[in-house]
Amino acid sequence: MSLDAIVLLGCRVEADGRPSDAGRRRARAAAEAFKGGVAPRIVVCGGRRWHGVSEAEALSAELRRQGVPESAIVPELLSLSTTENARYALRLLGAHPHVAVVTCDWHLPRALASFQRVGFRAEGIPAPSPSISGTAWLVRSLREAVSAAVDRAVGP
Repeated sequence: MSLDAIVLLGCRVEADGRPSDAGRRRARAAAEAFKGGVAPRIVVCGGRRWHGVSEAEALSAELRRQGVPESAIVPELLSLSTTENARYALRLLGAHPHVAVVTCDWHLPRALASFQRVGFRAEGIPAPSPSISGTAWLVRSLREAVSAAVDRAVGP
């Protein structure tokens, strides 16, 4: 399967300028998909800055560390949310692209819905998350449910 692109969604950056554990898991999943021939390029989303480094910059550096060539990395430096990831990636890729979206497993359903709402044909590549406690799982699930409702209300 060769899609138009892999779209790697941003994630928190640590004080040392490297992606968080979740970001590294996402980057690893994107790099493996790229090396497996899923798509010829990776759009790296994330304009939010942490400790002076944008999510896209930190994830791009991580992809290079994992052997993805600079020429295959397309940074998207404006988005601040999942919906904006989709909107700005669409501007970079043109009309009706077919992509693989890479994000944490628990975030993937909402991310795919956001990408499909703005006009993508989108497949998902989940980055596995470590097990969490029941309380943390409940908080994460509630946050995702509220975010999904807001995404639907705001629209594309």
